[in-house]
Amino acid sequence: MTRLLPWVLVLWVAAAPAWSAQPPGAPADETVQPRDVSVRVEPKQVRIGDPFTYEVVITHPKDHRYELALPKETGDFEVLNQTRQRQDGPDSATTTFGVRMSAFALGTQQVPALAFDVATPDGMRKFSLPGREVEVASTLPADADGQGAELFDYQPPQEVLVRSWRLVLTLLGALAAALLAWALWRWWKNRPKHVAVEPLLPLDVRTRKALDALKAQELPAKGHVKDFYFRLSEIIRGYLGERYGFEALECTSSELMASLRRLQAPGLPEDALMRFVSESDMVKYARADASPESCRDSLAFGYALIDQTYVPPPPPQAPVNAAAPRVQ
Repeated sequence: MTRLLPWVLVLWVAAAPAWSAQPPGAPADETVQPRDVSVRVEPKQVRIGDPFTYEVVITHPKDHRYELALPKETGDFEVLNQTRQRQDGPDSATTTFGVRMSAFALGTQQVPALAFDVATPDGMRKFSLPGREVEVASTLPADADGQGAELFDYQPPQEVLVRSWRLVLTLLGALAAALLAWALWRWWKNRPKHVAVEPLLPLDVRTRKALDALKAQELPAKGHVKDFYFRLSEIIRGYLGERYGFEALECTSSELMASLRRLQAPGLPEDALMRFVSESDMVKYARADASPESCRDSLAFGYALIDQTYVPPPPPQAPVNAAAPRVQ
């Protein structure tokens, strides 16, 4: 038994490539042969560059369908177009292919081989037809060589570089569009905006609204006594500065009182204002505490200050006509 084992292995290795070369169920041959093929070149002799027709007539079973796959590389030939016609008979069909092409080499030239895809009941198959010869003649007269006219004969298609401004014009157009978009964006961003400006309310009305807003916040009840006096001091100083025409917000407490004494402000409760300034400075800068009653009295002083010092401006007077109307 041990003597036979090496021979069995040798036979198995030798037979393995044959088994793997053809998988089960694979077709033995992917090509197919039609019943009849006829080829005709019309005209048989063509001049260089002139079109001619390469006609192929294939007779095949009715359940086969032939489709021409044009070659990608045609050498000295150029394929212009192709036609396909099929005619079914009782037990067979005839498919006629017409390939219109032109040649760009002189002498006897061989048309490129044609490949066909064939649809059969057993699947797709291939059929290849070798190329036929065609005689390509020159377009020049017989005495052209002596006259140097061979330079004007037909030549195969060649690439010719043509100067074009298309890329430059495209880039300029894109640049112009970008500049236009940027200009429109700048105009839209900086366009004059029509904002409705409400007329300025009188000084007393604006000051009372500020006091009402401060009162509604209830800062002392929330433990923010220092913030309350800062806000109340700014409101009262702003009122005094606009009422008497000086920079009250930038003055120290002593400068504030000195400026008001120089102005001789009518109706100004100087003693009450001095007490308010002193009390607010103690809370703002000396960290003194103030009771809710003191905060309430300070806010009431702001309302009373407006009542005692604000004088409404006189109403605008109507323009007086220079010339009085005549009485007749």
